[in-house]
Amino acid sequence: MSNLDRAPVPSVCGGRGFVVAEPVRELLSPRRVALGGSAEVRRLLPNLGRRMIGAWAFVDHYGPDDIADEPGMQVPPHPHTGLQTVSWLHEGEVLHRDSTGSLQTIGPRQLGLMTSGRAISHSEESPRRHARFLHGAQLWVALPDEHRHTEPSFEYHPELPTVTAPGLTATVVLGDLDGSRSPGTAYTPIVGADLALRRGAEARLPLEPDFEYGVLAMSGEVRVDGVPVLPGSLLYLGCGRSALPLRAESDAGVMLLGGEPFAEELLMWWNFVARTQAEIEQARADWMTGTRFGEVKGYDGEPLPAPQLPPVPLTPRGRVR
Repeated sequence: MSNLDRAPVPSVCGGRGFVVAEPVRELLSPRRVALGGSAEVRRLLPNLGRRMIGAWAFVDHYGPDDIADEPGMQVPPHPHTGLQTVSWLHEGEVLHRDSTGSLQTIGPRQLGLMTSGRAISHSEESPRRHARFLHGAQLWVALPDEHRHTEPSFEYHPELPTVTAPGLTATVVLGDLDGSRSPGTAYTPIVGADLALRRGAEARLPLEPDFEYGVLAMSGEVRVDGVPVLPGSLLYLGCGRSALPLRAESDAGVMLLGGEPFAEELLMWWNFVARTQAEIEQARADWMTGTRFGEVKGYDGEPLPAPQLPPVPLTPRGRVR
């Protein structure tokens, strides 16, 4: 998924200087961003209050949207560098195309994992004949320096491992959770899990004390460590936790995001994750001149042009406000 903001704000993320080394309960509110077609997203990361959770550097939540008489998601071909995209749906389908030749329809609770590495381009759209509702999340994972120039690739995993407890089913999207490991390729110590809870369920989910965590509320009413978290919001939890108490006030769905705090500082602008302004400028120039990023074949429309770079140097903003 693209960042379609035509005036994207650059930010430097990562580094461990601002990691909260103890449990906290920091509720983050989203800002609304047009996605393309009839879709709108709620952007939780990067946030004015917090830039990353582990290697998770970008989180959008969208829907549930009634797109029965709408085109739904329509994101033209656009570029990425230095990251992985995680496509995750609760309802609907997304048709993924990319410059490696991948063509895949992704359905609910199926993992679409794209590694941009040095450069990739892709498009995302609702199929012409699609389900009535579209509901999901799009997330980016920053690649560490030793892997950020790797060859681009796409993985599709329709079956994923689960962890169960009374009233709880946790699908392991990326990384490890309670002894279960996702088949998706991960380049840093990380976890992403989709938690489905039945009304009245109470559970304690095991965590890694060295990880920092956040919980994205997808649907329903749930209390996370006693804090009510409503759909479209994200609760940052800090580090130092060995377990996470959950209580569902209704049938509910949340995503657990966590990982070892990202040690490197990185610069994010538009759809690029880099380390320097020169890298950002080169990536933009390569995209606009049709080099390096390849071609997305089969999409009915023009590629997305890059916005103008700001007239001032891209300034570090840090992990937190």
